[in-house]
Amino acid sequence: MPRTLGIALLFCWFLSLPLQAQAEKQHPNIVLFFIDDLGWRDVGYMGSDFFETPHIDRLADESMKFTAAYSAAPNCAPSRACLMSGLYTPRHGVYTVGDPARGNDRYRKLIPAKNKTVLEDRFTTIAERLSQAGYRCASVGKWHLGPSPLSQGFQVNIAGNKTGSPRRGYFSPYKNPQLSDGEEGEYLTDRLTTEACQFIKDNAQSPFFLYLTHYAVHSPLQAKEQDVAYFKSKPAGKLHQHATYAAMIRSMDQSVGRVLQTLREQQLDQNTIIVFTSDNGGYGPATSMRPLRGSKGMLYEGGIRVPLLIKWPGVTQPGSATDEAVVNVDLYPTFLDMTNLPVPESALLDGKSLVPLLKDPQSRLEARSLFWHFPAYLQKYQGMQQRFRTTPVSVIRQGDWKLLEFFEDGHQELYNTRLDIGESRELSGSHPEKVEQLSQALHLWQKQVQAAIPTELNPQYSPEN
Repeated sequence: MPRTLGIALLFCWFLSLPLQAQAEKQHPNIVLFFIDDLGWRDVGYMGSDFFETPHIDRLADESMKFTAAYSAAPNCAPSRACLMSGLYTPRHGVYTVGDPARGNDRYRKLIPAKNKTVLEDRFTTIAERLSQAGYRCASVGKWHLGPSPLSQGFQVNIAGNKTGSPRRGYFSPYKNPQLSDGEEGEYLTDRLTTEACQFIKDNAQSPFFLYLTHYAVHSPLQAKEQDVAYFKSKPAGKLHQHATYAAMIRSMDQSVGRVLQTLREQQLDQNTIIVFTSDNGGYGPATSMRPLRGSKGMLYEGGIRVPLLIKWPGVTQPGSATDEAVVNVDLYPTFLDMTNLPVPESALLDGKSLVPLLKDPQSRLEARSLFWHFPAYLQKYQGMQQRFRTTPVSVIRQGDWKLLEFFEDGHQELYNTRLDIGESRELSGSHPEKVEQLSQALHLWQKQVQAAIPTELNPQYSPEN
């Protein structure tokens, strides 16, 4: 090769390096904060009058706020299975946490559907799709879908296993095989944040997906003493008063702040998409979702409506908001859309990309229905009047209308979520045509997804004894 030609080729290669680096950064990083049991009203920007979340509130000012965002299930494991797979519960069979027959046996009229506790490897998770595109994927915190996320597309697993809450609580020693113990008294939320920040630093030169899935603010309710003391000295709010729960939220909020600061320090903040949300409604004994009805474990709004923020630098308008009804199965196709990854022709996804909303908050998604299917029982919280948080039920939301159909006796409840966000006025008697319309759509969907419908009577059922 002539010397001049070799020099020219070398020069061209040298000039191409910045272009290659820029092309690699065409794939934005994604940080997904997935908080456990955080209620719709548990953050400052949603109106808490006691809990303090300055870092999340600042993020809200920089993001698009979704005021009608839902989890796809009312408790931990099924919501996470829906998030990871992009599928509603009947398709993967993770309906609830552990035993579907929870609560007093003699009050359960039906034998609940069989429940799976592991998201099977045959489902392609969002992490697998991103990994195939060259992303480095880390799950930091709660997994709850099997022994490890390492079989589901993640290259890094810190603290994730089949358990749904910290085995030994929130202070080291943790006795978690997937997390080495820190100094005695180290707080779990702080430790997971440190691990997440280190992952960001270690992968600053390549696209990454960080799934920071805190165990907080799930029970047991445990927080740092100085934070508990601070909230005990603070005047209680009319909506929220629980000092320990408030202290747990404070640590979680500080975690968000530390991660965002690390992104800024690594000069990654303008190429990183931030998503903040919760897996289901708030823990009833510690918080309130008012004016929403219900809490975690219920299919009323308080059990499934969750906070959701999305910040996409250069795309989302800071401080924008939408009341479009969305659900966490939408995040899978949204992430593919954001990263310019195609949806395989063979792929089955139940959600829709939110990118059109993110680009234009005044726009609307194509008309659709949202669905929930929970063919199981959940025992009541102490102090509740009713016998269960929920009995087996299937739900549809279509436009502003929401229909719940309970399987024990077939009774249906109809609400208008816009005019009555608290679901205080049951309208099935005055709108029979709407009940029929939604009921038909719900039954058609149940057939399409082969939803398990419990019909077998429980031989132990004896409510009068």
